[in-house]
Parts: sequence; C-alpha cells; structure tokens
Amino acid sequence: MTAWETKLTTRDTNRVVRPLEWGFDWLQDFSDAHPTARFEAPAQVQSPATSDPHSLNRMIALNQQIVEHSDDFFGYQVPQDFRLEHRHPELYPTNVRPETLAQDAEMKRQAANGELDKAQFLRFTSAVRTSYPENDQMNARWYPAPERKQSAGRPPRPKQAIIVLPQWNSDAISHNVLCTLFTRFGISALRLSQPYHDIRRPAELERSDYAVSANIGRTTAACRQAVVDIRSCMDWLETQGYTQFGVLGTSLGSCYAFIAAAHDPRLRVCAFNHASTWFGDVVWEGQSTRHVRVALQDAGLTQDQVRQIFLGVSPMSYMQRFASTPKRVLVIHATYDLTFPLHLSLEILNEFQQLNIDFVSKVLPCGHYTTGETPYKYLDGWYLGSFIYRAFRNLADHS
Repeated sequence: MTAWETKLTTRDTNRVVRPLEWGFDWLQDFSDAHPTARFEAPAQVQSPATSDPHSLNRMIALNQQIVEHSDDFFGYQVPQDFRLEHRHPELYPTNVRPETLAQDAEMKRQAANGELDKAQFLRFTSAVRTSYPENDQMNARWYPAPERKQSAGRPPRPKQAIIVLPQWNSDAISHNVLCTLFTRFGISALRLSQPYHDIRRPAELERSDYAVSANIGRTTAACRQAVVDIRSCMDWLETQGYTQFGVLGTSLGSCYAFIAAAHDPRLRVCAFNHASTWFGDVVWEGQSTRHVRVALQDAGLTQDQVRQIFLGVSPMSYMQRFASTPKRVLVIHATYDLTFPLHLSLEILNEFQQLNIDFVSKVLPCGHYTTGETPYKYLDGWYLGSFIYRAFRNLADHS
C-alpha cells in the first residue's frame, strides 16, 4: 500500500519548487488594523540557520494576532452580486498525463457538439480580494434537490444544503458524484471551486499552486478567502429559503471547512474527509507538499517554525471555538496516509474526545491518494453518504 501511495503522489511531474516569500502584502489590511501584529515575537524563536529572523518573527507575531482576532480575520461583508450562470462544465485538469488531457478534450468536444448538458453555477465577487481577478470571482456548481425531495415528510422538513470542498489541486468534476447523491436525499449541494482552483486558477498556472505554497502570506490569504466564500454561500442559500447547513471537506478542503465551522454556527453537520491538526506539520511531513518543504528548508526554517508561521490556518488553533456550538461530525482518516500522516489525524480524534465533540470516526485501509482508487473510493463514499443522510435527517427531526 505504501508503494502504491508513493507512486500516486509522485506521478505528476509539474510540481514547481518556488523560493520562500513571506507575503506580508497579502495580509496588509489585517496587519494595518492590528498594529501589534507588526511587533517581533519572543527572541527564543530565532534560529541562527534562518536567513531572515526578523521576517520570521514578524510572521509568527502576525499569526498569533490572526488567532487572537480570528473573528476579524475571517469576518466579511456579504457579497451583493450573487447570480446563477448556465454554462457547459469543463474539466480544468491540473496534470499533464495523456489520459487526463484526453478526458479534457472529450468534454470540450461534447460541449461543442451539443452532447453535454449545461449546468448551473453560483457566481459572486469574493469578499476577500487578491491580485488575480479570475480568482476573485467565486464559483460553485449548484445541485438543487428536487422540490418533492426537499418537502418530503410530515410536516415538511426544513430546506437543507451542504457545501462541498474537494481536495487540493482537484479538477472541476471531483466530488460532483457526491453532490448528485445528496440531492437524492433531499439535500441541495454547492460544490465550491476553492481559491486558485479550476475556473479560478490564474492562466500562468498548471496546478493550483497558489493555494498552498512557500509564499506564506498568500497561502494564509487563500484559506481566509475560502472560509469567507463558504460563509457567503450560506448567505445566498438563506435567500433561497435554506435554513439548515452542512459542510464536507476533503484534505485541504477539510481544513477550510473546519475553520469555517469554527467561526460560523450555522454549519451544524460537518464531514472531514482526511483531517489533520497543524497546517505546517502537513506541509513539512506530507508527500504532496514535499516541493514546498524544500523551499522552506532552503530558507533555513525548522518544522516548529513552519508550524508557527501557519498557526492562523491550522485547525488546532480553533479547536475550542469549534467545540463551542453543537454539531454532528464525521472524521475519516486513512491508515497508510502519507500526505496527512496518521499521527496527525489521531491527534484530531483525541482532541475531539477531550472536548466532548459529537463525532463519528471511520478508518480507510488505504492512503490519501488511494482513497480515490477502487475499491476504496466506494467505501469512502459510503461513509460520507450514510453519515450526511443520517445527520441531516436527525437535524430535521429536532428542528
């Protein structure tokens, strides 16, 4: 299994090692509003091996301020330009393997010949702005449940919706099958294009590298944008009459989903498909981010320092907040995970137990990438689908 997992994590040859950039400009609006974020962190975090200890200490201090003032950091003004677009779905591949490029070409051929149905997409301008106009146009494929499914039961149950966030570097059709499944349960779904993914990906990129990279500020801002986009989607759903909400995140999507749920009590059903504790530890230890680690090591950083400079986007920083409101939670982890190492997933379960969070734990006998392979993808889908169905039914029964 380890050999198979390693093969899958190394088959893409278009990962790029980019040098460390602190990226303070990406967080300037927050640091300007919280001047103490510009103060230096305690001297003991300095390292003789670090080429720029001043910037290191400044970034650590900024992350501490993000955690302390996270309501401000993840706060936002509700977008005013919600709209539904109808267009042909596209693949937006993130690798250059022949089979993927052939699939992309086939979808485009079907669209050109009228063989591919158009789909609905929710679009709006993200409340968090970046340097990339295409990234700032939020995109989510809309899967409304049939009206007869939504109104099933006596009395009719509340309108329910789930927001779905796939993995890092996902193409635009990943997780769409799950969304279709949820509509059969009477649960509508919004499948988000995360920052720098598919239609939001800048033309200069083959992969969604700007979501997680050695540019610390940009990576942090991407998480901020994703969390705010999730919350904004619920604002739109409320205008459509929805009152009960859930979120499903896979891998990087689970990090975004967790932080959103910690800051927005409207999210009452949470499914974390691969979960971890410290963002920096995943970057340092995971196979999928080995190219990012190279840049951080070349700059002289240690694992402990990397954990601290990503403190503001780490689920562990918001564990108490997450536990403060009632939720039904599913956590899935994989025994042979080389991207979210097993010990980090087990730490999540231990924290949930210590905080008396109402959660269900499921284990896959595979790895991170092999979760998407037969037969494990069907087992994963069963865990997710059955939990979402029961959790929303329970939510409706007690509303």
